[in-house]
Amino acid sequence: MSDHLQITRLPIAYDPDLGAESRDLVAGLNQETGQLIAGAAGSSPYLRSLVEQEAAWIGEALSDPQRALAAVFEDCRALAPDQLKPGLRKAKRRVALLTALCDLSGGWSLEEVTTALTNFGALSADVAIKAEIATLIRRKKLPGLTEADIETAGGLSILAMGKMGAYELNYSSDIDLICLFDETRFDPDDFFEARQGMARATRNMCTTLSERTADGYVFRTDLRLRPDPAVTPACLAMEAAERYYESLGRTWERAAYIKARPCAGDIAAGEAFLKTLRPFVWRRHLDFAAIQDAHDMRLRIRENKGTGGPITVPGHDMKLGRGGIREIEFFTQTRQLIAGGRDEGLRLRGTVEGLAALAQRDWIPADVAERLSDHYRAHREVEHRIQMVHDAQTHKMPNSAEGIARVACLMGEDPADLQAKIRSRLVEVHGMTEDFFAPDAAAQPKATIPEGFDKSVIARWRGYPALRSERGAQIFNRLKPELLSRLSRTAKPAEALLALDGFLAGLPAGVQLFSLFEANPHLMDLLVDIVGTSHALAGFLSRNSSVFDAVIGGSFFEDWPGGAALQQELESVLALEEDYESQLDAARRWCKEWHFGIGVHHLRGLIDAKAAGAQYSELAEAVIQALFPRVVAQFSIKHGPPPGSGPIVIAMGSLGAGQINAQSDLDIIVVYDPQDVEMSQGRKSLATRPYYARLTQALITALSAPMSQGRLYEVDMRLRPSGNKGPVATSWAAFTHYQENEAWVWEHLALTRARVIAGEPGLMQEFESFRRGVLSRQREKEVVLGEVAHMRDRLAAAKTPSGVWDAKTGAGRMMDIELLSQSGALLAQSPQRDVASGLQQAVAGGWLDAADALVLQNGYALYWSVQTAARLLSGGSLEQEALGEGGAQFLSRSADYGSLQDLEQALEAAYGNCAAIISQTLQKETAHADAGGTGP
Repeated sequence: MSDHLQITRLPIAYDPDLGAESRDLVAGLNQETGQLIAGAAGSSPYLRSLVEQEAAWIGEALSDPQRALAAVFEDCRALAPDQLKPGLRKAKRRVALLTALCDLSGGWSLEEVTTALTNFGALSADVAIKAEIATLIRRKKLPGLTEADIETAGGLSILAMGKMGAYELNYSSDIDLICLFDETRFDPDDFFEARQGMARATRNMCTTLSERTADGYVFRTDLRLRPDPAVTPACLAMEAAERYYESLGRTWERAAYIKARPCAGDIAAGEAFLKTLRPFVWRRHLDFAAIQDAHDMRLRIRENKGTGGPITVPGHDMKLGRGGIREIEFFTQTRQLIAGGRDEGLRLRGTVEGLAALAQRDWIPADVAERLSDHYRAHREVEHRIQMVHDAQTHKMPNSAEGIARVACLMGEDPADLQAKIRSRLVEVHGMTEDFFAPDAAAQPKATIPEGFDKSVIARWRGYPALRSERGAQIFNRLKPELLSRLSRTAKPAEALLALDGFLAGLPAGVQLFSLFEANPHLMDLLVDIVGTSHALAGFLSRNSSVFDAVIGGSFFEDWPGGAALQQELESVLALEEDYESQLDAARRWCKEWHFGIGVHHLRGLIDAKAAGAQYSELAEAVIQALFPRVVAQFSIKHGPPPGSGPIVIAMGSLGAGQINAQSDLDIIVVYDPQDVEMSQGRKSLATRPYYARLTQALITALSAPMSQGRLYEVDMRLRPSGNKGPVATSWAAFTHYQENEAWVWEHLALTRARVIAGEPGLMQEFESFRRGVLSRQREKEVVLGEVAHMRDRLAAAKTPSGVWDAKTGAGRMMDIELLSQSGALLAQSPQRDVASGLQQAVAGGWLDAADALVLQNGYALYWSVQTAARLLSGGSLEQEALGEGGAQFLSRSADYGSLQDLEQALEAAYGNCAAIISQTLQKETAHADAGGTGP
């Protein structure tokens, strides 16, 4: 034997009764190799028969097993049609014997053995189906196809399922296949004839592989994993299969498709089909409801197969019994289904690979993955030895002492030691997986209603949409005791109960969310915290409960990653989507999770209002930066690339200053440089001006249109030149001319906060240079401040504050201080955009007292804290009566005050002090100015 096969273990041999030729073979080999073959033959009647049939071949094959295997595969591909059945059976004998000896010797790992068996299964199916398709094409039974179509089996693709799909094929295994054909290869009028032909080819292929002849069989084939196998043909059209999975597909079928791969026939068509099924298999949200589905399947299997008894090794089913192979597979696949929709790295076919990926991403502990992987390999090795004895499709340990001894011999183990090891592994696997699927129901306390709770509120929950389904109600009833207990421990339990009631009433469905809570009980604390604090956030959660998925990820409570990292992450998310609409929905889903995260961090005091404002702004900027190029690309498909140079997106107002809140609109303008280009060049060319106007409208739609995942942001473009009367997109020449010759003082004040955030890099740089140039002009202080005084008067006449909690509008409030700050920046020719810098520039200019500036700066910080918290608490005006205890505490804590009363008093004082400072400053500086004009 060569170094290609190192013998590391030897089975304890029965005395084999070999034929003369086989005895000569054993005698002619070195001691280790002869003992290996004799031991295998003595322990397994099936292997003995293979040794006797292939004695002339096996000795040389063992000198280089990989080369021998490759030669067998090559011979199969060259088989003539009339030699297919005997040729494949001869090949199966050789592959079976070679892999068995390489396995028993320890020369090949479990993965090498199963891969070799799997590859032979795929080759056999491919050779057999193409032979059948060739016959049908020659007989004109597949309309429109020619001999050139044989190579792709006329569009028929065979999907390997189960262990064959994952390269985990058993030593003596059925091969689970789904056969589909690409109906687009045929004229619609020929569809039914083509379907009949494809079904006939599939049935004949199965016969070729599974029929027992004098030469044996190749593989038993099982087509029952196809959609509705009792009534559907052996081979289905891909379009029909896709419709089935979209409308009727079940969780077990989703789990089955984790391992699916095209293995024979038209590989490309099979891969395309699997791509269309990704939304069915991999759900967008964390799918904890799959746990219950998997548990129900386990119970049905135990009931139907009688494998639910105690763990005793004799007669134990190593596949379906407690602690067996299927338990590990279900544990792995269910976890993959839960999180694989959000993490492509979990979409692996192999069980061991799947466990490793789950551990790497912290879905299961690393030691659990390692132990289950070791036990899985050990179980599979035992399973292979069981099947080697008689080439039987069985997974059960023998009941007799002799049977167990044969298996032990094939493993080089003492029978008693082997049984002890197997039982230990089964018990440990059962213990590690059972609690995941079926936590002890007896530990669930009865749902007693705490004292002081309104029973009528709880009673009406049964009629809510989320609890109308039997399954949703069952899961919620298991959650209810713990949920009520947590509510009872809040500061105002009755109030918290009503808040939760509002949340439940708004839920359109409950199974997924309730399953999420059941698998992650700590999320109930967060829910109680949110519903008891923020009605707006609770209402948002009712409509978008899938954002809870983000909390499960380990990074939810980590530090803010920054705008660049956000944009990169969103780019990766969008790159996974194939079409424009899916990209827009993906952006909405992604943005909502981050938006929710900022709100939760603020709510729980992990960040203050200033940090929240900056994060909301960076999030919006990342969305625009990632989406805008895709809007342009989509628009260009029909109308051609943007003519000239541009466009660019300019953030104005609070977004430009880098501080927005949870409810902010996005103030933006779009500018382009036509560079004398009059028309776009596309299928439907447009003149430059309408091109950019419609492109801008497409951007607005991308951001604000309600879709299946809601909307991203409301967009406000009133700060563009000429306001609502002007075009939605402005040419560079018109923009610069307007700013230099026609802009009013307030528009130059707005320019102090303008910031270009997306678009053509050259024009972006040109804009910032131009902005700085406009701001660097000398201006008369009296004129600018006189305009500011008039603007204050007009704002006061147009809108009065809604109350003490309206920190934005009114004398001495946010907008008032922002105007003064912008005046400081404009008069100082400063490019800085933040309020504090503008106030400091006013002090440096000598027209604002330093102490007054500090009062204004502190007042603005207080207002921002109140405004940001208020927008998280309420979608509209903040009503103190509707705040609730949690909301009041959050609002006070956000502004760093001990009580709502103290905060209210501080606000009233700050409004008065800041209004007085601004009024006095403006009166003093404009006392001798002519304040009559308000033009540019």
